[in-house]
Parts: sequence; C-alpha cells; structure tokens
Amino acid sequence: MPLTHARKFMDEALRLARQAAEAGEVPVGAVIVKNGEIVGRGANRPMAAHDPTAHAEIAAIRDAAQALGSDRLIGCDLWVTLEPCAMCAGAIAHARIGRLYYGADDAKGGAVAHGPKLFTQPTIHHRPEIYAGLAADEAAALLTRFFKDRR
Repeated sequence: MPLTHARKFMDEALRLARQAAEAGEVPVGAVIVKNGEIVGRGANRPMAAHDPTAHAEIAAIRDAAQALGSDRLIGCDLWVTLEPCAMCAGAIAHARIGRLYYGADDAKGGAVAHGPKLFTQPTIHHRPEIYAGLAADEAAALLTRFFKDRR
C-alpha cells in the first residue's frame, strides 16, 4: 500500500482518537477500509455508552458491517491507533479482517504483540496480516497526554 494511503487512513483514526479524548474517553480511533475507501469508523466511547464493549475497533467493525451488509468483512483492513485488546482481537478474527494496522503498542492491555498474543494461538480461526508501529509516536503521545491530564 502506498505510504500516502497509509498516512491518510491513520490520520483519520488519529482524528477519531482526538475526538474520543475531547469527549473524556481514552483516545483510540479506528477505521475499516475496503478497496481504498473508508467503510467504517469508530472512536472509544465506553463511558458515554455505558458499555464496556464500546471500543473504537468494535464501533468501526459494526459500522462497516452495516455499510457492507455483512458480518464478514472479507477484503477489509482495520487501522487503529492502539494495539487491540483481547476482545477487539477476537472481533477482528470473527469479522475475517484481512489486515490489521495499528499505531502504539499496549504492553498492559494489548493482545496482539503483548499479553495473550491472540493471533498466534493455534485455535484462532482467522489471522490477519499485522502491521504495527504506524504513527506510533503520535498515537502514544495522545494517550500519554490524556492520562497525564487525568492525574
């Protein structure tokens, strides 16, 4: 994928993360892309929704599934600002997302490169291609600033 496209999609995920932070939510944003077009968007909103599953990835997956009229997001890529947790990694597998691009690592709550490393488990039924570290510094800075302001 050309770098300009990569930056465009991650920039949109970062915009959504900033939007989440402005709403008092942990700044994570995500987009689902199919054939070079964004088909789903999501920003963290567990507090506003009173829903612990309202993570950015879940919102983007739901949005894309509705837009495409299918629970299988075959041929889609997910761009997210933070390494997905176990719940979101499971949803990525169930949705059959082809590629996962993420920004900052999450050593505490991540489940892709950290923790359970869900996609390396022999029982996982689908493994996306994984590309980590895209705009990681910018994504990590958003999180650091958010939590510093809360303390």
